[in-house]
Amino acid sequence: MTAYRTALTLAASTLAFASAQAAYAQDAPAPAVADTAAQDPAAALPDTQDDIIVTGTRSVGRSRLDSASPVDVLSSAALQRQGTTELGAALSAIAPSIDFPRPSAVDGTDAIRPATLRGLSPDQTLVLINGVRGHTAALLNVGGSVGRGSAAVDLNTIPTVALDRIEVLRDGASAQYGSDAIAGVVNLRLREARSGGGATVNYGFYNTDIDTARGSRSTNGEHAVTVSGWQGVGFGEDGFLTVSGEYLNRQATNRADFDQRVTPLRVTGRFGDPTVEQYSIFANAGTTLTGTWKLYGWLGYQDRDTRSAAFPRLASATTALAGYTGDFIPIINTKSRDLNSAVGIKGEVADWSVDLNVSYGRNKIGFRTLNSANYAYGRTTPTDFSDGALVYDQLVAGLDVSRKLDVLQGLNIAFGLEGRREGFQIQAGERASYDYPVVGTVTGAAANAAPGAQGFGGFSPANEVDRHRRNGSVYLDLEAQVTDKLLVGLAGRGEDYSDFGTTGTGKISARYDFAPWFALRGTASTGFRAPALQQQYFTSIATVIQNGNPIQTGTFPSVSPVATRLGGLPLEPEKSTNLSVGTVFRFGRFDLTVDAYRIRIRNQIGLSENITTSASQSAAVNAQITSLLAGSGATAARFFINGLASTTKGIDAVAHYRLPTDAAGTFDFTIAGNINDSDVTRVPTSTSTLNPAPVLFARSRILTLEDGTPGEKVTGSIDWSLDRLGALARVTYYGDVNQPGTTEAADVHSGKHLITDVELRYQATKGAQLGLGVSNLFDVYPDATIVANNVTGVIGFPYYSPFGFNGRYLYARAGLSW
Repeated sequence: MTAYRTALTLAASTLAFASAQAAYAQDAPAPAVADTAAQDPAAALPDTQDDIIVTGTRSVGRSRLDSASPVDVLSSAALQRQGTTELGAALSAIAPSIDFPRPSAVDGTDAIRPATLRGLSPDQTLVLINGVRGHTAALLNVGGSVGRGSAAVDLNTIPTVALDRIEVLRDGASAQYGSDAIAGVVNLRLREARSGGGATVNYGFYNTDIDTARGSRSTNGEHAVTVSGWQGVGFGEDGFLTVSGEYLNRQATNRADFDQRVTPLRVTGRFGDPTVEQYSIFANAGTTLTGTWKLYGWLGYQDRDTRSAAFPRLASATTALAGYTGDFIPIINTKSRDLNSAVGIKGEVADWSVDLNVSYGRNKIGFRTLNSANYAYGRTTPTDFSDGALVYDQLVAGLDVSRKLDVLQGLNIAFGLEGRREGFQIQAGERASYDYPVVGTVTGAAANAAPGAQGFGGFSPANEVDRHRRNGSVYLDLEAQVTDKLLVGLAGRGEDYSDFGTTGTGKISARYDFAPWFALRGTASTGFRAPALQQQYFTSIATVIQNGNPIQTGTFPSVSPVATRLGGLPLEPEKSTNLSVGTVFRFGRFDLTVDAYRIRIRNQIGLSENITTSASQSAAVNAQITSLLAGSGATAARFFINGLASTTKGIDAVAHYRLPTDAAGTFDFTIAGNINDSDVTRVPTSTSTLNPAPVLFARSRILTLEDGTPGEKVTGSIDWSLDRLGALARVTYYGDVNQPGTTEAADVHSGKHLITDVELRYQATKGAQLGLGVSNLFDVYPDATIVANNVTGVIGFPYYSPFGFNGRYLYARAGLSW
């Protein structure tokens, strides 16, 4: 009920704001606007260029305020006017329905961080690049983070400098775009330029006081440097080639608590952002071939080297086996190489617009464990290990055909075909990363030690897989302007997968404009998400944090012998029903949209509990679990399973007003909020042969889905500009997030907090560009992890925190445009 009271308050306040601005717009004298236009036409006219959308509709020329579904249009300037250069973090700062937690100590998810839309799983949002399906990362998020169990698109593989804008469709769209579009669609639109260019250097560092449960300290450093640039090149009559590049070097942050296990009390762990060195390059091109036919395409590549920390190994008899005389912290080195590419032609055939394209994406993530040891090797152990790699690739071919007919007041017909081939591989690491040494080469106590690299054990030959699948789909999308006030849309899609069969989805949408300043809109749709290859075939032994403690956990395919005995079954697709209804108000330079939604997901896929021995189970069941895991190196097992059902309800509201003045410049006011409430209504029952059967989906898994993202997020910003000068102030309110444990006492809450960002800038159309800013001006942290839930002292703050846990960040930006 609290969420809905907050929702009503937000809706009432935005409607009151709308009424006040409507009165102002109607009563304000017109000459002031005319005079401003004479002085600065660009300041007086609404920024309509970015309002034209291509996401959520296949009609040409429709704006975000004229659509039947809610769409946010986020400019490249908005993405760049902040301290971070990470696309995921920048998007989260300006889009209230998107969250981008910064998990730590969760293995590969430290390096490949997923974003969420409307509190749903990261893999329930479809990501497009120039309208073409993007590929997911090879990583499966199996750590205890938000998005646990998902294989999602890595937004940070696209540098912000390469983007012109982003369109976020906040509506179910599986019938229009295919699998994964349950929560909505994020469409990344690449920069297109025949001339001009720019180069920018961003430098920032943390200046913060760190107050953890056991003590306080301060830091002034942990810097980050980003160098980026772009250049447009024209050729032929209308050809363009836009090349963008970015280099990022970011030092690690550490927000660990003091460790009570050592005397004197000191920080032994490293908990925070990983060290990152990253190179990215993108090229986007297009040209007319002949007549109405055009050739287009893009090519992007990124190399990212990330180094995050595992839990510290304190000096002991065990560490001495490997020759360590003191403590050591294993470092997980993730090397991601990502390729994005596409080529296509578009033109007209008998008055029909035709677009044929082929895209290929590939992500390879190699793992190394540094500064570590395999205790089973004794003093002969390596300290650096090659752990193997994950590889995912996707080939997509699509044909889209559309035409606008003079039926009613305009009927847009679109239909198309798409074929997709996906592949997933696990490549084994070196023997020392996962196994015992050759029999007889090590004697004594080390011979009985558990094998594998400490911190992150490698993939063994038994983990290796090489799987592929194919998919074909066909869609029809109709949009009719029935009258000058009524817009109706209808879409349907059929898909066929080589591994789980066929499925169909549909969508109906409508909009009625009662007056030029007021409209109602709504949609109803069904959606689906195919189980990822990673979810079907991933297998590994890794450290998972549970109640603040690391547990060696095996992840097994749902149809493997281990999983089958514990209750595993073949995976099936998720299905959803989406309903939304909203309003659009606009008065002069003011606009307000309020949209309510309900998303019902059935047969949802989840990663099971960590099934292990327990005093609450019978000796016979414990013996069977021990037998199942014998020789694997794991003390717990888990696998993916269908059968969850959930209902997500919420309200999005976005209010924007642009006020140009004669002498004081132009002010852009934005208030945007998201109220979101998720409820798990069904959990799967076990088909395990064990008696009694283990619980597959219990408290911590349920609460992660229900309370793992903020129920309320509201952002208010003021952007001021006068000639070449500008300033930005943004305040974001985050509701409480629960990082759940297996019991209520083990829960870790982030608390409710306000984050304030400010920036001053000097920006010439051509020439020097400068910016100075502070992210998190008042040095706000989530609530510290209490001592009782932090025995090791490593986890100083909840890594579910939607705004991270790094504190105040000061930055400067210097650039040149030409």
